[in-house]
Amino acid sequence: MYLHLGSNVAVPAADIIGIFDIDNATTEKTTREYLKAAQEEGMVIAIGGDLPKSLIVCCPKGSWQRVYISPLTPATLLGRLEVNPIY
Repeated sequence: MYLHLGSNVAVPAADIIGIFDIDNATTEKTTREYLKAAQEEGMVIAIGGDLPKSLIVCCPKGSWQRVYISPLTPATLLGRLEVNPIY
């Protein structure tokens, strides 16, 4: 199953490590440092031009970690997973 993150971007649900609220997550220094390092490594993918609301951390098998910044809220994304559960 795939999870649609917005703007025609979808990722395999099994690759998702976590879905985080961007406002709450970025208040922590360690999260800001992680995002800065991910940005420098080219692992951050911004989706759409709207106000970012969530961070989705993915680790595809056999590939590098990716961080998607989505305009959809974590509640919307989690709701989509509950409708079509991973397991």
